[in-house]
Amino acid sequence: MKRFADLTEQEILALAISNEDEDSRIYRGFAEGLREPFPASAKVFDEMADEEARHRSMLFDLYRGKFGEYLPLIRRQDVKGFIHKSPLWLMRPLPLDEVRKFAENMEYEAERFYRRAAETTRDTSVRQLLTELAEIEAQHENLAHTLEERLLTPGTRAEEAETERRMFMLQYVQPGLAGLMDGSVSTLAPLFAAAFATHSTWETFLVGLAASVGAGISMGFAEALSDDGSLTGRGTPWLRGSVCGLMTGIGGLGHTLPYLIPDFWIATAIAIAVVIVELGVISWIRYRYMDTSFLAAAFQVMVGGALVFIAGILIGSS
Repeated sequence: MKRFADLTEQEILALAISNEDEDSRIYRGFAEGLREPFPASAKVFDEMADEEARHRSMLFDLYRGKFGEYLPLIRRQDVKGFIHKSPLWLMRPLPLDEVRKFAENMEYEAERFYRRAAETTRDTSVRQLLTELAEIEAQHENLAHTLEERLLTPGTRAEEAETERRMFMLQYVQPGLAGLMDGSVSTLAPLFAAAFATHSTWETFLVGLAASVGAGISMGFAEALSDDGSLTGRGTPWLRGSVCGLMTGIGGLGHTLPYLIPDFWIATAIAIAVVIVELGVISWIRYRYMDTSFLAAAFQVMVGGALVFIAGILIGSS
């Protein structure tokens, strides 16, 4: 890698051209990733990509007039201290707020880098070039705000916010809630059956641990294999499966961990309290995200949980 301070004027201009081309392609990638769920925001990034392409043409015309047709291949990763970008534009689905923040940081960091580099160079022409590049990056940041104000009307923003909320529901809340309900309820019967059959906290803990881990793996695979998300918009299978499996395991482990306490009745009392908290959390999530009244959600969850809990105790005590 080469230090920025060691670059020639030709290399600096070639690097600027490479940066503009890369930024244009990043913005185009954002536009393509957002086009279906957020068409208005996609248009913002299309115009920003076009603007970057125009700046690249301007810089290349300047370079060609000064150095000719040969353009050295020099990129950000070839220069020490340059800005490293995580490939957010390759993600699908794209998180809208992160994309907008990424774009703002991209322009701000590039401007800041050019200004700091201009302060350290001794060559007047290079310093002038870096200052001009910094001004261009500053204009790009202002351009992003201008385009958003022009293209993203209040109605459009509301539509995109609703789309983002719906995607969050499909990709995280629904699989997470299904996993939490299954882990919290389905493991009650084997856990309390083992507890009242053995009166051994350690054996009960092992049964609960096995039930929680097994349920997490099973639910994770079931959710991941249910559909690929291409038609339903529910996101990638591995993401949904991971969320569902993790929440299933957490739901079962919550009332399993108290059985690490040696005293059976204290452990059981704490486990029952944890179950009540878990069912309350499930009821609140259903109320908050599933448009269900809290009382109705609590009644449904509590009745189901109570039946499974009683079944476990009766089986274990028989």
